[in-house]
Amino acid sequence: MILSICIDSIFEGMNSIEALQQVKAAGFNAFEFWHWKERDLGALAKKAESLELSCSGFCTSPFNLTDPSQRDVFLQGLKESIAQTKKIGARFLITQSGSDTGESRSFQKQSIIDGLKAAAPLLEGAGVTLLLEPLNWKIDHPGIYLEYSDEGFEILNAVGSPCVKLLFDIYHQQITEGDIIRRISSHINEIGHIHCAGNPGRHELDTGELDYRRIFKAIEDAGYKGRAGIEYFPVENHLAGLKRLQELISHS
Repeated sequence: MILSICIDSIFEGMNSIEALQQVKAAGFNAFEFWHWKERDLGALAKKAESLELSCSGFCTSPFNLTDPSQRDVFLQGLKESIAQTKKIGARFLITQSGSDTGESRSFQKQSIIDGLKAAAPLLEGAGVTLLLEPLNWKIDHPGIYLEYSDEGFEILNAVGSPCVKLLFDIYHQQITEGDIIRRISSHINEIGHIHCAGNPGRHELDTGELDYRRIFKAIEDAGYKGRAGIEYFPVENHLAGLKRLQELISHS
């Protein structure tokens, strides 16, 4: 399993080019980020190539899938984002559901399904995977529609495209539903990417209640072939935390 460093969280506020240098200095070979707009992807791609780093992916924008009236806006943004993946060799794009609009759950769920079905031909034609990410309502994202991975998997099954998968964020799902190892292991083929952070606090992986050694071993044992995004906010020197992460992985 390849670890992919989120430069926007771990190196928050740092210039993207310098952040890539830090990723390499810490001994990692892949990176990801949140938003492509206002970034010079050409310069970032050139730097990544010189450092032999691969870009895992980034977010599409905008992504209000719960509102059918916004579908054309979502699809146009997706087309633009797919074009950006080619500049930097990104493997996937990330979307969230959008906010709860106040309509019935069934109405909003169907809107998400229909939006993702409309997106599927664009993704399949480009060879890009779109990742649907549930987020926690309780701490970080009040008002979001999609919280639970269980509902996310139901949506994916209804969409039925190999280019639409789930982003399983361990931090978010520990807050929302728990039972991390069983949920990941039983849906391993529907998961396109994993995000990792400690809980509580969304800090280094070896803090808090989550045993990432056991979690990573279970993911490997389940046959996962994708990447794991390291998306925490450091409370200490970022290189020290990433060095401990290397040690954690070597013993998992």
